Amino acid sequence: MKKQHKLINVELSELANGAIQEKLDHALKDVMTNILDPNTEAKKKRKITITLTMEPGENRDTLTLDAQVKATLVPEDSATTTVLVGRNDAGYIEANELRSGAKGQTYFDPDDGKLKDDKGEDIAEVEKRDAEDKEDPKVIDFQGQRKAGN
Repeated sequence: MKKQHKLINVELSELANGAIQEKLDHALKDVMTNILDPNTEAKKKRKITITLTMEPGENRDTLTLDAQVKATLVPEDSATTTVLVGRNDAGYIEANELRSGAKGQTYFDPDDGKLKDDKGEDIAEVEKRDAEDKEDPKVIDFQGQRKAGN
């Protein structure tokens, strides 16, 4: 039996001096990195698409082959949080991330072991600032005056 000669001798891994294979290798690395990323959904499928576009020459005896390699990855998981929004006593808008899990609730920060308010501010600092505000002559303490009988 005679060995048949291959009529179409176009090897994908050898085209453009190996550039297409190089693009595929890069896309494969991106897909593997995406699969190993713990911030992506593990079970979702990833895809690599190789598009070969051929444009024949005027005499139809040559063609220009353009290759595109595209990886479709799984996006990273979203990050969701709750933000407290309101106006302060002076009427200015304030917004802070809710850190404690419930509005008005304090918690112990596991990173530094300190007691913090629902916005993540150190309670000792909040109390210190509040005490300084009471000493400010511009701040009138009506509650204190009422208790004193004035």
